Amino acid sequence: MITQPAFDLIFRNALLRSSAAPVDVGVKGGRIARIEPKLACEAVEVDIGGYLALPGFVDTHIHLDKACLLDRCGHDHGSLGDAIRAVSAVKRDFTVEDVYARGAKVLERAIVHGTTRMRTHVEIDRRIGLRSFEAVKTLKRDYAWALDLSLCVFPQEGLTNDPGAEELLVQALRDGGETIGGCPYTDTDPTAHLERIFDLAQEFDVDVDLHLDFDLDPSWWHLDEVCRQTERRNYHGRVAIGHATKLSALPPERMKAATAQLARAGVAVTVLPATDLYLMGREATHNAPRGLTLAHKLAGDGVVCSVATNNVLNPFTPFGDASLLRMANFYANVAHASVGDFDTCLDLVTELPARLMNLDDYGIKVGNPADLIVLDTQDNRFAIAELPDVMMGFKDGRQTFVRQRPALFGPGADALPVGVPTVKSSGKSR
Repeated sequence: MITQPAFDLIFRNALLRSSAAPVDVGVKGGRIARIEPKLACEAVEVDIGGYLALPGFVDTHIHLDKACLLDRCGHDHGSLGDAIRAVSAVKRDFTVEDVYARGAKVLERAIVHGTTRMRTHVEIDRRIGLRSFEAVKTLKRDYAWALDLSLCVFPQEGLTNDPGAEELLVQALRDGGETIGGCPYTDTDPTAHLERIFDLAQEFDVDVDLHLDFDLDPSWWHLDEVCRQTERRNYHGRVAIGHATKLSALPPERMKAATAQLARAGVAVTVLPATDLYLMGREATHNAPRGLTLAHKLAGDGVVCSVATNNVLNPFTPFGDASLLRMANFYANVAHASVGDFDTCLDLVTELPARLMNLDDYGIKVGNPADLIVLDTQDNRFAIAELPDVMMGFKDGRQTFVRQRPALFGPGADALPVGVPTVKSSGKSR
């Protein structure tokens, strides 16, 4: 063993996706200082025990402001328009405290399921004003100990047809909005809507993340205009579209052309399995379409993609536990992913969404924050297939949660559960 400079913390025996055998990860000042086998140093140690360590899951598209609303507006809604109207009716009564409480509930679920980075979309319009925005800004501050939260402000119910919405968007961008979104299919002038969103993006130098092409009619779409705006403004790598369910309805040759168009423009795609499957094809009497764009296929052809949560327990999606690993498994099942695609499916909730969000400090790499989660598997090939528990998590080298492993007690057994990775002091205190 080679003696190394002092660390504050050492993760022992961590299996990384990039390593054939477990390695040690040395942490100094909350950042990863060294990665190699058998670091020799006196420090606080965490024995990972050969289990899989990841830098945490990345959720690029979630709505914390309108989560957990089933007790107010139910779930008997058959279309996207129904869901928008149902939430619009109740959000007028949202308070800062209410949004904060519902958002905190989802954030805490996401944290213990291993999410360390997140972009939340926040509705801005005259009905809600900036109340949701203020609540989510406070959530960003209060949960920074476990998760990096980024705010994408957007007009859910249109822009050109909703006087006052643009002024509120500008105010939010001046006060902490980090990305701007749009929803052209709810606007009476979708092209003008997109033009103005890109104008604001350039003015404030922020990325764009749009709700787009959310139906199954491929005879018309807004994808062409988004790609045109992206290329005209040199926004390659700074634009994402969410849902894009129209892509799932394209025949092979049109899909090939659309894929090349997205890759050329540098427009990323976020697939939202729970919502896309729930709202698409509901009118079918048989052979219902899935309405799920195949993100792993797009990724294989050079399009940056992610799989994300979207909504939790509301009219858009009356399900959800904020687990991205479960969502990736769900996606893999519905998308007919083969065993050879499982690595890419894991990429869709880790490396690829980090690229979509332009996170240049993501990953278990020297110099990056010591953000790390541990999965209950010793073979990274099975992370998607097995849905292993997320056993523990760290943010900047500080432990944020632990989940006790279940234990079976056969007849006459009286032992306590064992085998949970433990923290032990080995000399120096942190």
